[in-house]
Amino acid sequence: MERHDYAFPFRIDPTSHQGARASYEAHVKQMIRQILLTAPGERADLPEFGCGLRQLVFAPQSEALEATTRMQVQQALDRWLGTQIKVQGVDVRSGAVSDALNEGELDVEIRYTLIETLTDGQLQLRVA
Repeated sequence: MERHDYAFPFRIDPTSHQGARASYEAHVKQMIRQILLTAPGERADLPEFGCGLRQLVFAPQSEALEATTRMQVQQALDRWLGTQIKVQGVDVRSGAVSDALNEGELDVEIRYTLIETLTDGQLQLRVA
């Protein structure tokens, strides 16, 4: 039996008039995106939640920023999704180092394995 979870953001499915559902793989991707784009302190009930990726866009772009971003992403995912995924790798590129990006952009690629199903997944996120 395939596992399904509630979709994020929460919404009502127009067909069933119930909470919209997402496949387990899609739900995990939604959770990763939520962690990366939430700034610590943004949630009143869980002030430590998040990674704060959007704030790093305003930092001076360099290879040091890429290393810092990689570490922050890895730590946030291990803390908040450590029971759901095993992070295999985090690649970060910034506009200062990559010709494919504009100054002030970060491109983050995460490779992971879903612990429950032992299937590999990948998420790429560009933040500007």
